[in-house]
Amino acid sequence: MNVITILCDTLRRDHCTPYNHGKSLNQCWSAEQPDWVVQTPNIDRLASRGTTFDQAWCGSTPCMPARRDIYTGRYEFLERGWGPLEDDDKDLPRQLSGMPNRSILKMVEEGRHISGLVTDHFHLWEQGSGNYHMGYTTHEFIRGLESDAWRADPIPLDCPGWDRMEKVERHWRNAAVERHTIRDWSAFRVFETASEWLGRNVAHQDFYLHIDCFQPHEPYDPPEKYLREFWPDGYSVSFPWSGGTPYNKWEEAGYSRDQVRFAQARYAANVRLVDDALGLLLDQLDALNLWENTLVVFTTDHGTYNGDHGRLGKMQTHEHDAVGHIPFIMCHPAYGHGQRREQLVQLVDLYPTTLAATGCELPQELAQSLHGINLLPVLEDAQAPTRDYAICGQFGKSITLTDGDWILHQSPADHTSAGNQPLYWYGLHTSRFLPDYTLGPSDGTRRVCHCESWPTPTWLSNKHEDPNELTNLSAAAPTKLADMQAALSRKLDALGAPNELHLRLALEPNA
Repeated sequence: MNVITILCDTLRRDHCTPYNHGKSLNQCWSAEQPDWVVQTPNIDRLASRGTTFDQAWCGSTPCMPARRDIYTGRYEFLERGWGPLEDDDKDLPRQLSGMPNRSILKMVEEGRHISGLVTDHFHLWEQGSGNYHMGYTTHEFIRGLESDAWRADPIPLDCPGWDRMEKVERHWRNAAVERHTIRDWSAFRVFETASEWLGRNVAHQDFYLHIDCFQPHEPYDPPEKYLREFWPDGYSVSFPWSGGTPYNKWEEAGYSRDQVRFAQARYAANVRLVDDALGLLLDQLDALNLWENTLVVFTTDHGTYNGDHGRLGKMQTHEHDAVGHIPFIMCHPAYGHGQRREQLVQLVDLYPTTLAATGCELPQELAQSLHGINLLPVLEDAQAPTRDYAICGQFGKSITLTDGDWILHQSPADHTSAGNQPLYWYGLHTSRFLPDYTLGPSDGTRRVCHCESWPTPTWLSNKHEDPNELTNLSAAAPTKLADMQAALSRKLDALGAPNELHLRLALEPNA
């Protein structure tokens, strides 16, 4: 069976019709959202052909840690932060296709699978994380988003004043040079290129195509056609704005309610743009009759705060529902059409599921260290089990644990940079993108210094009564808190997490 994975960066599930069911955003999970209805007919097309998972959770955040979860089937945040693949990672493309740059004829003779990457996500090439494309048989990079070092034409720039001195000035220059019609926005170019890839490679057996679409991630600069669906005046506003948002409480960042609502409108418009672009790929799947022999997965790396908890942007605090609870749809040729599942699933599950769907054996040495679960049995059988708890987090910060009914965000005992210890970075590579920590000498393990965690307390919420986790029940439900903390301790042990996490998080070690 072929496998196509579609990853749309920073996509909130309440902006996807299979999850919002046509309700306005403020009637879904967050009353802090606008009263707009966001329609995504092409994501709906996927849901009608597939299985919608209601309890899907990210894993490691933000962008590149989530991708390493997918590429290795292991939670990165327990051992390391944002960075490239390690030399000894058994990354998914190489498991499918073998070593890169070999004769394709030889690959096919050996029973290897053709794999392809189509993406506009420049972090995959950026210093500090830029080797995620290397294992694929083919890879295509759609240029121009965020601070992609592409165009340097000395032209007048019409970009928000706040962005002129930031790295995203590159984005506005790229856009000014390359965008002429709506089809020049990179989401359309990604899905057009992916559709062309399918047309050229449809004859291959059991191929793997990974589509990594950076939008709706900021910069939030959708075509005005989409923006007017939510903000009738388009870009004619009287207040300053930026392509991104502050990763902070919006009042502390000096935002007015109009500026917040304008950011929400541009995000919603970005989602509409992505959904329309997705339709190009689905039309190609129809034309090539690929639904009969292809598993299609649609998901995201994480969500984002969009007014929830008084915040804008991701990171900055716990992996509350707006960030950690994600859309996840799987379209199998035979099973689960139009159905829903309540099992807990995560991005690490894509690794073993893809190998199983393409008929690849999971090497024994990988099976022993894998955190992911093959989800094909869950598509066939609505009662098939997955896991008792999903776990999420960002390296050096709090860790999230949920059973779908309750959720715990366990903070370090001391969030300050001096007290957030003991903390070690496991791996030979370092990140150059998030310089909020200092690493010692490397022998495969580095002591991490000056890494401050979130200045927020340990958090406990009842998901049924408080889906957006606005009320902290840690003090009011001490017995449940102790139960969830004990479950987190057991989960860390089962995952083979570093022993010092128990000390750093003030968890009682298991007997």
